[in-house]
Amino acid sequence: MAKLSIKKERSMKRHKVSIIGAGAVGAIVAQNLAQRDAADIVLLDVAEGIPQGKALDLLHASPIYKFHGVIEGTNDYASTVDSNIVVITAGMPRKPGMSRKDLLSTNAKIMRDVVSESMKYSPEAVIMVVANPVDVLTHIAYKKSGLPRNRVIGLSGTLDSIRLQSFIAQAVGVSAEDVMAMVIGAHGKDNMLPLMRLANVCGIPVKELLDEETLEKIEKRTREAGAEVVSLLKTRSAFYGPGAIVAEMIEAILKDRNKVFPAAVYLTGEYGINDCT
Repeated sequence: MAKLSIKKERSMKRHKVSIIGAGAVGAIVAQNLAQRDAADIVLLDVAEGIPQGKALDLLHASPIYKFHGVIEGTNDYASTVDSNIVVITAGMPRKPGMSRKDLLSTNAKIMRDVVSESMKYSPEAVIMVVANPVDVLTHIAYKKSGLPRNRVIGLSGTLDSIRLQSFIAQAVGVSAEDVMAMVIGAHGKDNMLPLMRLANVCGIPVKELLDEETLEKIEKRTREAGAEVVSLLKTRSAFYGPGAIVAEMIEAILKDRNKVFPAAVYLTGEYGINDCT
């Protein structure tokens, strides 16, 4: 019997994460996972050469990241077989003047196709939806996948929460790690709900540290943070923030850390709401 390489032997014991969409967000998710040495990584895209090139480039950084697993770039869903988590970033990015809902018609079709292909090879995976409009697409992914509702998760409030945390930290002049703040509701400026009354710095309510006018400005900027990034970048939407928090969520799931994230999930009676994400 031929002996497997050491790399492959180690890989057999590792988790596997497949990232569908090798654009900026997908690549940053892969980079963050590699830096955490959290799992073997498959980067998939319809564009030939793009996922392969980014995977190779990321592999070259593995001595610095202390990454010990496998990184693969591919155009073939067969390479995603037996994934523990499938991250879906594929879709048209938002551009200046567009709302997240403007992306729906295009990205809904992409979501259905991606979920269908992914489930052929990883029928028990957790699906994590990142593409926008994330709340609606999470609902579509849940319905299409046939998975239990606790296995289909949308990014949603987790990204808004770290944006709020960063703005509070900047205003107070403390480490963002010392800020506890959460945003719930839909991922969009009109429907998100920043829980300012619960935000604190090491247990001290932010209302005791910042005046009302500053807090209102922070809340407004949090609601408009995505659009602010889009207006500055011109041709695409945010990627560093989403990529970082997605990797954080993935690691928490794989390592069963019991962390709390305000994500988009399908409701069956919670808060008096049914058949809604």
